[in-house]
Amino acid sequence: MKSFSRFLLEAKETRASEQAKKLGLVGDGHGDWYSAQGEFVAKTVNGQLKFFNKGERVGQRDIPPKAGAARPQPTPGQIQPQAAPQLPQQQPDLKSAEDMPQEGDFLTVVFGKFNPPTKEHKKLFSEADRIAMGGEIRIYPSRSQDPKKNPLNPNRKIAYIKKMFPEVAEEIVNNPEMKSIFDVLLAANEDGYVNVNIVVGSDRQAEIQNLANKYNGKYYQFTEIRVIPTGNFDSEKDLSGISSGMLRKAAADNNFREFKRGMPKTMDENESKKLFNEIRTAMGFKTSMKENYNLWEIAPKLDFKNLRENYIQNKIFKNDDIVENMNTGLVGKVIRRGTNYLICVTEDDIMFKSWIKDLREYTEVKMDSPMRDAKHPNTLVGTTGAFKHYASLTPGAIGTNEKYLQVGGKAYGINFINKYKAKKASTC
Repeated sequence: MKSFSRFLLEAKETRASEQAKKLGLVGDGHGDWYSAQGEFVAKTVNGQLKFFNKGERVGQRDIPPKAGAARPQPTPGQIQPQAAPQLPQQQPDLKSAEDMPQEGDFLTVVFGKFNPPTKEHKKLFSEADRIAMGGEIRIYPSRSQDPKKNPLNPNRKIAYIKKMFPEVAEEIVNNPEMKSIFDVLLAANEDGYVNVNIVVGSDRQAEIQNLANKYNGKYYQFTEIRVIPTGNFDSEKDLSGISSGMLRKAAADNNFREFKRGMPKTMDENESKKLFNEIRTAMGFKTSMKENYNLWEIAPKLDFKNLRENYIQNKIFKNDDIVENMNTGLVGKVIRRGTNYLICVTEDDIMFKSWIKDLREYTEVKMDSPMRDAKHPNTLVGTTGAFKHYASLTPGAIGTNEKYLQVGGKAYGINFINKYKAKKASTC
């Protein structure tokens, strides 16, 4: 599975996939295509299918034909890929026609923060199981992490979900590229599903419903997208009084008794204490005493009044800031500030509206560097590092360091990457 951003850059690969499916070929996920009998037939090359004759092997010297033997020629006007030598025993995991999604099949997905998971998430998983009616379920914990609202990193979060709810352990997808609901929908579409259920907390239904359907037909093709609400898992008004925000507050207050109230029976005293201490450490609390903190920063829905006050004073979520919607995983630049909401745009030109209670300030290591690490350039829209990276690739442009000046180049003097005008914003 690849990310939504990669999809936009590799759209031509989809054309090759469609051609292969029409010919009844099965892919191994790496560009190779096989017949129903498991014989290698074709490979995706520059977005097109390249067919191989009998005796040809990818990346290797052709097997010489027997003396006097000639390769069969295709009938004019027809594509007749020839059989290749028998594959070795280590073959790709090929799906039979019976295993492929059928027209009426629904994939049921769950996309959520789970930071930390609580006993109330059992309702979410049970509802997904009920709706799926024996069909496939995929659970995608978000990839967000920060010391205040998302203290557990994705791997630790997933480990605790599996411990708390072992019955869904096989349904959890731990894929770093599945960062947003768009990535999830694209993966489902690529896997052949034409119908999808999205199970979410009731306070997130409208947002997910509007966003998922808005881009249906443009970036992915589904006959039906159903967004089913159940429970309210990070809200002050949850009837059980249990939410991820409440557990973060209990950890910040060093109140293990309150924290333990949110744990399922699968977590004993020691395991619950371990999670409690892990969260406190990730939040930056180093002592066993209660420390000072701002509730609106760690659980904004529990202190909306102070959250909004800081927003009104322009202390947070300023224009041109990079923010992440924690419900959808979308990351974008703030282009308009409303009374208690923001209009943002992603680097893929997707515009979305978010309530301030659902946002976090998005940060990245080495945001001022043109490289995120030794191998990957910084492409985070709106950052100085991204400007430097793109400027270094553009003749005549410089970033903020003369190191990036091309021979004979002149400075632009502004950040020209993703410069959105007010007129464009007004169309949303």
